[in-house]
Amino acid sequence: MTQDATPFALVVRFTVRPGAETDFDQLVVRTAAGIRAHEPGTIVYAVHAVDGAPRERIFYELYRDRAAFADHEAQPHIRQFLAEREPLLESKQVDFLALADGKLPVPPSSLRTSGRAVVEDVPGE
Repeated sequence: MTQDATPFALVVRFTVRPGAETDFDQLVVRTAAGIRAHEPGTIVYAVHAVDGAPRERIFYELYRDRAAFADHEAQPHIRQFLAEREPLLESKQVDFLALADGKLPVPPSSLRTSGRAVVEDVPGE
């Protein structure tokens, strides 16, 4: 059976409860460390504070494919993040994205090499 190698992305907008911003941000720091260490299929995991909206956080996540996203969701550091974030949040909105066009950190065709992302082979511009 052939696995779909289409990049998979989502955007999540969180509104953090008043006074919980520091706790949420520290949880994100711990979670991101686990992602960097254990998730080769996670191409981009970027967390943004929103200028002028101190309780808003926007996550942009890009995965090699849906299988890499499923692997991400199964990781212990992500399961811990999902559990610990709930009391810190006022709301969340998730948008799943379909890549139409753009510039990726690596060409879509090179996202699949032995099941690992290939970042070091990106030619200079």
